[in-house]
Amino acid sequence: MVIVHAERCTGCRLCDRECPVGAITIEERLAVPGEACVHCMLCVRLCPHDAISEPERATDQGVRCNNCPVSCDIPLGFSGACRRYANDRGRLTHTRPLVVPAHYGPRRQLVLDPLITGVGAGTSAPCFAPAPYVVEDTVDGIDVVTVVSEVPFSYCGVKLKVDTNLFLGEEGARIRRDGRVVGRVETEEYGSKMLALGGVTTLHGASGSTAARTMADVCNHRRVQIKIEGGARLTVEIGKSPLVDGVEPDLMRVGCGSATTAMFAPYFEAVADETIVLDPDITGLLSEHAAGRALGMTWSGVTPTGSKSTAGRYFGAGGSGIGGTSITDPVDAVAGLDPAAARPGMTLFITDTAGESGFLLRLRADYGWEDLDLTPKALKAMAVIRESAQPTRVSALLVAGAGGSARSGVTKLPIRLNEAVHDGRVHLTVGGADVFLYPGGGITFAVDVERLPRGAITWVPTPALVAPVEYTMTRETYARIEGHLEALRRRSDVLAERAHVTLSDHSEDTDEIEH
Repeated sequence: MVIVHAERCTGCRLCDRECPVGAITIEERLAVPGEACVHCMLCVRLCPHDAISEPERATDQGVRCNNCPVSCDIPLGFSGACRRYANDRGRLTHTRPLVVPAHYGPRRQLVLDPLITGVGAGTSAPCFAPAPYVVEDTVDGIDVVTVVSEVPFSYCGVKLKVDTNLFLGEEGARIRRDGRVVGRVETEEYGSKMLALGGVTTLHGASGSTAARTMADVCNHRRVQIKIEGGARLTVEIGKSPLVDGVEPDLMRVGCGSATTAMFAPYFEAVADETIVLDPDITGLLSEHAAGRALGMTWSGVTPTGSKSTAGRYFGAGGSGIGGTSITDPVDAVAGLDPAAARPGMTLFITDTAGESGFLLRLRADYGWEDLDLTPKALKAMAVIRESAQPTRVSALLVAGAGGSARSGVTKLPIRLNEAVHDGRVHLTVGGADVFLYPGGGITFAVDVERLPRGAITWVPTPALVAPVEYTMTRETYARIEGHLEALRRRSDVLAERAHVTLSDHSEDTDEIEH
């Protein structure tokens, strides 16, 4: 049990929030007994006031786990910091069942499906030992081998894709959880905001444990609240709409303002003499746009707010206004008028790239604007845009490098695994899900976390994520890459030994995996 020095403790509760066991409060630490403490020493490293220290370790009533560098001392009846191993009556046991692909059976394509997944498999210790499971079976007359383990990834990140028109933050802005930096805003891709969580610099920094916890929570479909510096406060959950400053947006854009102008120009032409489609990136002006010219329109004399890019396209600015722009009053969408072209009585339709807002204005004799009620044609134009707009949604990719020491659990010559993965002789999957393999050196992959069994991703206080990895190949290939043939076991023997579930069992219910 760690020692808390009450005279130095300020009650900031950082140790409570970050404790991976999640069962010890500062009051319990001060009052002793704190029996759930596993001596991961994360609180000792994190405490900003040096109020927590490490006593001499004793494992009289615990079990030492050496499956990762943390080396938890796990008390009787508790699990370690990663939640994957527990002290069951004095024995170190797995806390999760072994997950088996539901589609295991006759091979229907050239790519070999894994015989089992790495979920619940455990980790190689030491690294040069064979992986926890090296299994073989015969599929369609072919001898197939799958090698699995749960691999710690210190070099990893989660790419969070948030589909919304609402402004979230400037590119490069830091992302915080509980006040601690966990990532940065990356880019905007046609209405989707890309947020980068984790990364080696963040993981190895002062907020590394918070970043690891956040990535694991995101991957496991938990609701996470984050704050972007200079931007929005977000609540994200995979597969759900985001909450942006407490607002749940309905739709994302059908395209930028220019693209929306191009797609729906005939509808806009029927509404008014001129149309502005507001967008934080590229606002569209119909009469000047190529689509307007194709309809026989000439410039109306209206100049929209923004800096001109090309004809009918103006760079906008993000904010909390109409369509995620900085404009809150529709009149402010107009930066200027050319009296030689603009005439009193002309009408102007203003909408956004999701068709959620609409305004109809008429130019007065004094060159000011007056409001008009939206006409059926204006409402129709907005409805057409909305019909093509998709719901807002949060999704994520786990990106990691599998080129480290865990390869030794697969083969005695790690470089041969790299080569075989890249030339297609070895099929790499994560939790049974296919990955996108990055070209170049190493084994760097991206996987859609929605394709993983829920609860498949854990984290350890090193800090790092732990992900289930599978390498599947023919037995002949396994021999060629100098695999651990001596460790081969029949799939039927492994399944008889271990309680197991299929991936389809965990499409919704995750209790059997998460402990």
